[in-house]
Amino acid sequence: MKSLLDKINAKLNAQGGFLKAVSVLVGGTAFAQLIAFLSLPFLTRLYSPEDYSILGIYIALVSILSVVSCLRFDIAIPIPQQENEGKALLILALLSNTIFFILLYILMLLIYPLIEEIKVVKQLSYWIWLVPFGVYISGLYSALQYWATRHKRFKDIAQTRMTQAVFGNCTSLTIGVISGGFWGLILGQILNFSGGLLKLSTSAKKDLSLVASSPLKDTFFKYSNFPKYSTFEALANTSAIQLPLIIIASFIVGPEVGFLMMAMKILAIPMGLLGSAIAQVYLANANNYLENKELYGYTKTVIFKILKIITLPFIFLAILSPFIFTIIFGKGWSGLGVYILYMIPWFFMQMLVSPVSMSLNIIGKQKVALIIQIIGFILRVLGLVLWAILFDKGIIEYYFFSSFIFYILYLLIVMYCLKGK
Repeated sequence: MKSLLDKINAKLNAQGGFLKAVSVLVGGTAFAQLIAFLSLPFLTRLYSPEDYSILGIYIALVSILSVVSCLRFDIAIPIPQQENEGKALLILALLSNTIFFILLYILMLLIYPLIEEIKVVKQLSYWIWLVPFGVYISGLYSALQYWATRHKRFKDIAQTRMTQAVFGNCTSLTIGVISGGFWGLILGQILNFSGGLLKLSTSAKKDLSLVASSPLKDTFFKYSNFPKYSTFEALANTSAIQLPLIIIASFIVGPEVGFLMMAMKILAIPMGLLGSAIAQVYLANANNYLENKELYGYTKTVIFKILKIITLPFIFLAILSPFIFTIIFGKGWSGLGVYILYMIPWFFMQMLVSPVSMSLNIIGKQKVALIIQIIGFILRVLGLVLWAILFDKGIIEYYFFSSFIFYILYLLIVMYCLKGK
């Protein structure tokens, strides 16, 4: 028995503890995803597809804005060898996030009279004023999470995800039982964004007190490619994912955006469970492999590991999805399984490329990453608008297919750049 445990421990600690770190993150995330999934059959009976359509609009707005709130200094935090540079990047990320939050509220005060009659703004009602707050806490969590990644505190990150799931889903369930209304979903989402902040901020505060200097000005210029290129790259990427929800809601009246939102939520479970865990560990170890000129081989190995893990689950999901989701979520969600079936190729490719996509930033190819995302934005957003104007049908199908093509292209370019490096 002891020999078996020793073998398992040795396997987990192989390749710099890659599997062990992933297993810690997957464990915490699995608990979070289990809570979220077990809550869904109750939430879908308390909230309608139309309620989830409004939630989808709120999440889309927060997601698009939050990727630029830290000017991408947050994703650079794990990269430098020097601790004082890492501290400087954390401070720059937190300052950027706070300034962006203030400017966003000022901008909303100025433009609200001009946009209040827009359909999606009317749907959100006065809850639109919580968008800047959602952006702020999302940016704050991102900066602190990357600081924890720098110090390989994967257990802390896993615990915060558990906290987020419990707080967010319990809030939505409680409000749904007591009063109903889509605002219960929005408040639950805000708590989902903010869960675990206290734990991460306490650890970060202790760390920062031990680092005497933080060269803000020098660090800002040294990592200036992140705000110059990575910010627009991330904005294009997130907009290409989230803007179609707003576009589809503007062209289609009915529960379709709710189905789309729920399908993305379900298919994001393996991404949240496995993809984000692998991405955290990949980012924490990639710099060492780059120094040894082994990043291409390391990345290829990670991709093949993902492929082995996800192929069978996606096949089973494709077979079962047209039948099981009506039973689980109720008759009001009878069209959900078809949406999930059509989206599987897109999410399969996304699962392969997303965990290693940060490699372009690590090797200094921010310009390439930006160009990829601009192409994706043109294909998935501008193409969708053009299709919606020219054709009455197939708007959602176009979104699915264009996303699938984009992630194939993305994977090929990432591997080409790494091989050249």
